[in-house]
Amino acid sequence: MQLTLEGISKKVGAETWLHDMSLAPHPGAVTVLLGATQAGKTSLMRIMAGLDTPSGGRVSVDGADVTGVPVRERNVAMVYQQFINYPSMSVADNIASPLKLRGEKGVADRVRELASKLHIEMFLDRLPAALSGGQQQRVALARALAKNAPLMLLDEPLVNLDYKLREELREELTQLFASGDSTVVYATTEPAEALLLGGYTAVLDAGELLQYGPTAEVFHSPASIRVARAFSDPPMNLIAGEAMSVGVQMCLSQGRPKEGAPLPRGADAEGVLGAPYAGPALQIPLPPAASRALTLGVRASALRVFARPGDVALPGKVELAEISGSDTFVHVATPVGELVAQLTGVHDFDLGAAITLHLNPTQVYVFDQGGRLLVAPSRGKN
Repeated sequence: MQLTLEGISKKVGAETWLHDMSLAPHPGAVTVLLGATQAGKTSLMRIMAGLDTPSGGRVSVDGADVTGVPVRERNVAMVYQQFINYPSMSVADNIASPLKLRGEKGVADRVRELASKLHIEMFLDRLPAALSGGQQQRVALARALAKNAPLMLLDEPLVNLDYKLREELREELTQLFASGDSTVVYATTEPAEALLLGGYTAVLDAGELLQYGPTAEVFHSPASIRVARAFSDPPMNLIAGEAMSVGVQMCLSQGRPKEGAPLPRGADAEGVLGAPYAGPALQIPLPPAASRALTLGVRASALRVFARPGDVALPGKVELAEISGSDTFVHVATPVGELVAQLTGVHDFDLGAAITLHLNPTQVYVFDQGGRLLVAPSRGKN
């Protein structure tokens, strides 16, 4: 089926929850709605499902206007953060319910297959109340998959699961979605989840649709600073820059640096600058119409503590070091501002310790004065 949203908006009282937007998820593929909490993901999905009516715009399915048609009259499967199961039915019967409604054969085999993929086969005889929240979420997910509806809406379906199980189920879901015919819309706050699911990604922020396209394309070529920060975890480092004949020059931080940060060249004893001072120069070719004031974007994974040929060095001091999984996130005060570096592996850093970050100009994004993308790294260099 082809779901199409044309000029959709949603207002509640004086508040605008969704600004005018149009979106047509690709049939048979996964469309990820990516954005922070309150970006508008759930509001948009409720309109897709028929749970809410838009304040403006049109919803169509295969060309037919279904704006305002309630969810009970649509063939939609849904899984939300707040899972819903039939409390008086066993796990097996919960999963089997949509199969039995369609009169399908081999129901028991299909139930066991889905339960096995979602790691709940040992709970088939139990009632939902006897399960943990994460297990109940998997039951709701299995029932939605069993329905095999032409439109499947999943609103952060793995949020209640532990880290290890989330990783396993993401891979399982990617395979299940690829082997099915449903149009899948999947909401998440996690850029890594969007990249793993592939397909297409719509980036939302504060009720606005910022960019929509193939996931890899949106990640590698974010249309604006807002998209780049939403599609980076941690958010992309932003550095003030200035267009020069050599390409781009980083601007040193203005005003009083944070305690312990290196004093910029030209600062007085208190660390106060009277005027902008040039930082390191990056040889990045710019479009002829580039504005003088620029913003440089650097993903945390592009910063290193060892040098490679062509790198620019940024001396600084460690403000914070966080270990997350198999990575270490180091917050560093540098002359061009506070930067976050994502280092592979577990590393020990003393607070206040001197550190030098290294950056290659080929891994830098350049945005114009209005925040629009001017230059993106070549694929494989970001």
